[in-house]
Order: sequence, then C-alpha cells, then structure tokens
Amino acid sequence: MTNDPYKVLGVPKSASQADIRKAYRKLAKQLHPDIRPNDKKAEEKFKNASAAFALLNNEEERAKFDRGEINADGSPTGAYANYGDRSGGFPGGFAPGGHEDIADILSELFGRQAGMRGRRSFARRGEDLHYTLNVDLVESIKGGTKHVRVAGGKQIKIQIPAGVKSGKSLRLKAQGSPGIGGGPPGDAIVEIRVTPHKFYVEDGANLRMDVPITLKEAVLGAKVKVPTPDGSVSLSIPANTSSGKVFRIKGKGGVGANGRRGDLLARTLIMLPSSPDKNLVKILKSDKTLSSQDPRSTFYS
Repeated sequence: MTNDPYKVLGVPKSASQADIRKAYRKLAKQLHPDIRPNDKKAEEKFKNASAAFALLNNEEERAKFDRGEINADGSPTGAYANYGDRSGGFPGGFAPGGHEDIADILSELFGRQAGMRGRRSFARRGEDLHYTLNVDLVESIKGGTKHVRVAGGKQIKIQIPAGVKSGKSLRLKAQGSPGIGGGPPGDAIVEIRVTPHKFYVEDGANLRMDVPITLKEAVLGAKVKVPTPDGSVSLSIPANTSSGKVFRIKGKGGVGANGRRGDLLARTLIMLPSSPDKNLVKILKSDKTLSSQDPRSTFYS
C-alpha cells in the first residue's frame, strides 16, 4: 500500500486536472461496489482512489502536497508541523477537497442514487494525530497548563494533571486531522515525557537530592535554604553533621500511585573550599584528637 495519491491513481505528478479526473473515472468504473459487489479488496481500492482524487482535485491542497508541506492525510509534515511527532498517512484520509466532484462523477457513471451514496460513504472521521510533550519533573508533580501547536499551526492549551507520569497519554478531542467529506475531525493523542531534573531524582513517591554544605556549617550547625517543588524551605543542620546525612522533608516529594505526595530526602554533602585555607590546614595538623580518629575502622572490625 502506498501513501502517494499519484501512484494510487496511476498518474504522473505532471498530470493535468483533466488527466486526474479521467484516471479516477477509469478506476471508479472498475472498482465501484455496484460493479463489484461484496468484493472487499475492490471496495478498499475504490475508497483509496476516491481519497486520492479528493486531494489532487483540490488545487490548493495538491500544491501543498507537492511542496512537501502536508502529508497524504492533510496533516503538516515535520518541517511545517512546529510541534511534536505525528503519525498518519494513507489511507487514514486525504485532506478535504473534491467530494462534490466525486459525487457528480458517480452520479454520471452509476446514477443519482450512487452519487448520493458516494457523498455519504466518503464522510469519514479524520486521523488521530500523535504527539510527544516534554514536561519538567516539577511540572509533572504540580500540574499546570502548557500551550502547544497542533496540526495546521493552531495553538491550544493542554491541562497537565498533577502527578502525571512518563508514558501517560492525553486525548484532545477534535484536534486531529480534518474529516473527509464532512466527517468529524480526529483527536490529538499527546504522550507525556517527563524530563530529568537538574537536582531532583525520583524514588517512588519520594524525591532525592544532594544539599551542599560548608565544613563550618557541618561542624557548628546552621539553617540552610533548600529548594522543593513547592518553593524553598529552611532546613536545620545540627552541629557535627557528617556528609551523607539524609534529612526527610515531609510532603515535599513526588506523587504516589494513591495521589498523595511523598517526601523530599535531602542528603548533605560537605564541600571544602576550592583552594586550601591555611588556618584550617594549620588547625587540622596541630590537633592530635582529630588526627587520631579513623572513620574507616568499622571496615576491619
């Protein structure tokens, strides 16, 4: 099966409108259900030929197809789509155009009733279009609204539900490819992709992050500001805190399967000065108590 309407009708791209009409008449005579009743393959070929004619008989849509601006189903190609990934193609439905001519041709060949049936039979729902939407981890936790462009360059609002996960698909009614012959448009199917965060890591319903602290803050204790998905909070660091100590900040994590918020697990990392502090070096060298401690003694006990 091809998605090239020229090949479906068996005409070159240079074909005139008269040649295209003639080719469709020829196929209609061979494939119409009145000529070949109960022949499913012939019926499918007839529908495909009619859809191809509907596109090529519309000079404006034909020109867009020839320039590579639209696919065979009338949806924008990647270069013109402006947003996301799309699926589509023949025989999901060509762009609208030429349906009155189809009915006229069928009426001429098979009578008025066939023309009326043709009008009804080509009223088909448009193709669903598929998109991928990147969402920041914090956006996926909090939810919110994003503005995106869909087929035809139309900008729409998408409501991101709180707690959405990667792989979740949102269906936007009537935002897909246009229908054929007066049929309803398809839908837009938006798959959510949650992108990695620069300092949060998901752990089930919880989030983990590293909180850098200075040696002074670790030894003497301090209050440090820590970012959360809901804004910054003040975290109390007790005196004599080791690197790797984990503090639990309740209710500031991700969203669990039950819809409840998890916790933010903040791990301290002691950061030494970028260049040696002479006074600190002097104290450490002269303090016999510090130098006698072995933090790795448990490895050998």
